[in-house]
Amino acid sequence: MKPRSWLRLPLPLLAAAAIAAWAVPGSAAVTAPAAQHLAAPAAAHQATPPCDPTASSLRPTAPPQVTPGSFMAKIRARGHLIAGVSQSTYHFGFLNPLDGKIEGFDIDMVHAIAKAIFGNPNKVVFKAITDDQRIPEVQSGGVDIVAHTMTINCKRLQQVDFSSVYFDAGQRVLVLKNSRATSLADLGGKKVCATAGSTSIANIKAAPSHPIAVAAANFTDCLVLLQQGDVAAISTDDSILDGLKAQDPWTKIVGPRFTTEPYGLAISQQHPDFVRFVNAVLQQLRTDGQWAASYAHWVGTAAPAPPPARYKD
Repeated sequence: MKPRSWLRLPLPLLAAAAIAAWAVPGSAAVTAPAAQHLAAPAAAHQATPPCDPTASSLRPTAPPQVTPGSFMAKIRARGHLIAGVSQSTYHFGFLNPLDGKIEGFDIDMVHAIAKAIFGNPNKVVFKAITDDQRIPEVQSGGVDIVAHTMTINCKRLQQVDFSSVYFDAGQRVLVLKNSRATSLADLGGKKVCATAGSTSIANIKAAPSHPIAVAAANFTDCLVLLQQGDVAAISTDDSILDGLKAQDPWTKIVGPRFTTEPYGLAISQQHPDFVRFVNAVLQQLRTDGQWAASYAHWVGTAAPAPPPARYKD
């Protein structure tokens, strides 16, 4: 007999579900209020120029430097960087119940940026947000940067700026081990979960097999729904599914990638100097081995070559 669902939830998942806010020295976390959906600007009466999400960012002009009058200088004067992150995405941004710190691959990127600003990687306040809150938090100035397994796409580029690509993922499907489904094509008329505000939920809705998209706040919520039999599958980036599978050995990932999901760090369009600064930090991580070390530690496999930096200028 399979253990009851709540007994199968691992410590990171239980902690993420139970803790609404947590703060510790050097790794503070606060939970964001419900997303305030900002009114979208009126659509321009002209064709949107084509864009390349993988070459949409601003080129760094020098090694990372905090220059007078820059946005980085304002962050330094405040005394900490504010980063919007996940606290429930295992391997990328999750709350470690043993020490109360948020950890993961995305979190390593933020620590590197803080170190470049302050000389101290722990000068960060982590603000736990959902997928649906990412763009509103950047636009409102609630956070300086979002590091949250966030896909760069042309629609989002109209709302926020992104760093260069720092991780490549692709959408796949997670099901229980006794499922006969081998891809999204086998899930027509079945409920498939993803997070509200994600590219994943839009891709499920657009699937030719017509699965029924079920939106949740976090992917850990999707995992509970799958364990309880309320959905037949979860479909999102394989990087996220790997973390869910690690938390529940009664699941499996099926099918090939059917999308490409280039991840970027989201930054307000009001701060192009900060975009260039962040890209300079990312370039250092690519070349000095830190990116590869972080990948191997959190993803758990040998690191591939990091995504090459491509810019629009």
